[in-house]
Amino acid sequence: MGDRASRRQPGRELWRRAREVADAVSLPEPFDAEAFVAHLAAERGRPIELMPVSAPEGAPCGLLMSTERADYILYPTNTTALHRRHILLHEVGHLLCGHTGSDAGADGVAIDAAAGRQLMPNLSPELVRRVLGRTTYTEVQEREAELVASLLAQRVVRHREPAPGVPDGVRRFDSLFGGRSRRRTP
Repeated sequence: MGDRASRRQPGRELWRRAREVADAVSLPEPFDAEAFVAHLAAERGRPIELMPVSAPEGAPCGLLMSTERADYILYPTNTTALHRRHILLHEVGHLLCGHTGSDAGADGVAIDAAAGRQLMPNLSPELVRRVLGRTTYTEVQEREAELVASLLAQRVVRHREPAPGVPDGVRRFDSLFGGRSRRRTP
């Protein structure tokens, strides 16, 4: 039984850290991606630029690139608004967790130069090559960023007012699964 508990411990630690990171984040109400990113950039003292891209088939859903000048979050325009928000929160999760990336991701494959040129046609090939090595993460880092994104997304949805005419039972649904109160933006 002790062996099973020790195998679960890394997952518990990952959840604990993700909750800690997410709980420390202020979210604007109502949620606005650009205002959120601008506030985060100001807190970090480093620019964050959102870059919409038309992602080709098989390309990563989102991408975080860090250069000497700024952090860039690339997100697809050819997906739903809900998916774009989750991608943004996932990439922000990497920033908040201090993930630095590596040359190969969880599957052991780095993003190749051709995919980089498709996603970032306005950046020089040299910059793309230099940055791509810092855009993939370990499996644990991906899980942590995904947990942070999910926790933040849950707060975004929780803070929205229900639409008029929504039955009380549906409004109270969140209270069944809701957690602790979270810090709000002043």
